[in-house]
Amino acid sequence: MKSLSLRTLVLGSSVALLAACGGKPQQQHQMPPPQVGVITAKPTRVPLTRDLVGRLSAFRSADVRARVAGVLLKRTYDEGTDVKKGQVLFQIDPAPLRATLNSAEAQLAQAQATYANNHTIAERDRRLIDKHYISQSDLDNALAAERSSAAAVKQAKANVQSARINLGYATVRAPISGRADKQQVTEGALVGQGSDTLLTTVDQIDPLYVNFTMGVDELNTLREEQAKGNATLLGDGKGKVQLTLPNGSTYGQTGELDFSGSTVDPNTGAVQLRATVPNPEHTLLPGMFANVRVTLGSISHAFLIPEAAVQQSTNGPYVLTVGTDNKVQQTQVETSDSRNGNWIVTGGLKQGDKVIVSGLAKARPGQPAKVTAYQPKPAGQPSQAPKGAPAAAKSSAPASSKH
Repeated sequence: MKSLSLRTLVLGSSVALLAACGGKPQQQHQMPPPQVGVITAKPTRVPLTRDLVGRLSAFRSADVRARVAGVLLKRTYDEGTDVKKGQVLFQIDPAPLRATLNSAEAQLAQAQATYANNHTIAERDRRLIDKHYISQSDLDNALAAERSSAAAVKQAKANVQSARINLGYATVRAPISGRADKQQVTEGALVGQGSDTLLTTVDQIDPLYVNFTMGVDELNTLREEQAKGNATLLGDGKGKVQLTLPNGSTYGQTGELDFSGSTVDPNTGAVQLRATVPNPEHTLLPGMFANVRVTLGSISHAFLIPEAAVQQSTNGPYVLTVGTDNKVQQTQVETSDSRNGNWIVTGGLKQGDKVIVSGLAKARPGQPAKVTAYQPKPAGQPSQAPKGAPAAAKSSAPASSKH
């Protein structure tokens, strides 16, 4: 009886122990959703800019040449200085030209005397023909002599005028206001003999031209965006230009686009563009290269999204967003270009979308996520992407998790 009770007690204890160990299934531990930093997409108007490389050139450039033959006597300006329009730059020996003018004036006086005599004879014969004192042939000869001498007077006057003009060319003046270059011919040299000898060059450097090119495909894309209503392009002469000098400094004056070529260079596939830039201090010089930021218009409805949030897949750029159900979604987007650490997104997003910027390595499409406001890192601190996280705008699309 005692052994039966002990056996019953042991059996009951075993059953209780088994129930405690295996009777109930063990509860599995679930991982909390990953924390992600998001920004709220807000549409804004973004200036439509392009960064290009341009070269400066003079607004006007005039060659100063010897227009008459003679010996160069002197230079009357300082090389490399600013000159005014009409200022005397060179002096050519005027003596031979003055002698030519005196000879032409003497011939004019002779022609005028001959005309006066022939005119008197013709007037007298006109009166005598009515009285039949002379023949018609004599009158005709007198009138012909009068007309010939009148023509000779006109020719002599033209010779005097030409000689006076050539004498004026002996004093070489600046055709425009600007900066005069170095002297090309020394004093004592014979100039203007057979061809117009180059003496110097005057360049107007306020304002200056900046010449640059833009690919025709890019221009066509901008026009297509304008046709869709996504962008507004400025009219001719209204595009703004900002220069960055070779030393990295920003030029203080803003230029304006004033010319767009109508033909495409077959070698480069680009269109010529030109802008005028004020240069009152003459700090810019023709021939300099400069980085050109040209504002061609504006994008009316765009989103500025941090570069870290935009990734790339075989289907194009995309971002990860968090929906109203707090689940991660992959959204394909259209981008224009990047600026100041942000991509300009022109399509795919709508106002109020929550775009994931940080925590991308743990976010998976279709899975929940804990949303917090994205806090940008202070300037100067490099952003550290999580291990294995794809690079912004160049990564592959994350594969959906299977659980």
